[in-house]
Amino acid sequence: MPLTNQSRCLGLVGGLGVGATVYYYEKIVRGLETQGRVPDLVIAHAETPRVFEFVQTANRVGLAEYLNSYIRRLESAGAEIAVIPAVTAHFCMRELEGMCSLPVLSIFAPLNKALASRSVRRVTIFGTRFVLESALFGELSTVEVVKPEPQEVDYIHNTYVELARTGIASAEQHRGLTSMAHTLIDRDGVDAVILAGTDLALLFNETNTDFPYFDCAALHVQAILQELMNEGVPRHGPASRA
Repeated sequence: MPLTNQSRCLGLVGGLGVGATVYYYEKIVRGLETQGRVPDLVIAHAETPRVFEFVQTANRVGLAEYLNSYIRRLESAGAEIAVIPAVTAHFCMRELEGMCSLPVLSIFAPLNKALASRSVRRVTIFGTRFVLESALFGELSTVEVVKPEPQEVDYIHNTYVELARTGIASAEQHRGLTSMAHTLIDRDGVDAVILAGTDLALLFNETNTDFPYFDCAALHVQAILQELMNEGVPRHGPASRA
């Protein structure tokens, strides 16, 4: 007989980058265990450079097909829900939802819900160049997005790519991005920084972040845990877009 306290099976499209995958894996497992649930996860390893190639050429359908190839493998391994723990890869979310046979839990819905619940008017974004320059691919519905200066975008992008490549955070990276956050808040009247890159969880947490922020990864993980605890959601079909 199946365990009555076993969670629904989650499929992670990992490798985008490795540090982000580890972060999601650890947080989801611990969150389920605190609720007395037995975690059930499968992971497939995709490649960050391939994602960047599709985004650089604005090939949404190509990226969706690439990610869906991994989701099909996850489904074959028993996954009931799919998650992509990487913001840049959400470039093709609408196309992916249209072709994927599993629900894909988007990172945008919990972020927009959190932004709407607080008095935030102006935000800036830390993440890859693609995420910054597109203002989270136009998925922010309630706030004005302030874009950093070009050299600041370069620094944020390069720092993030290095984090994703190595999975290792440094004190210098933390100091640099913290200083930039304060500059944007003071100079441009920004109310909060959106940490729109899952590998930024390697740098920032509740104990070492002294500026107002929204952590996309943490909000996404919370939404995933809620979904995994929901026994009434059907196995197939697209997830709702809150």
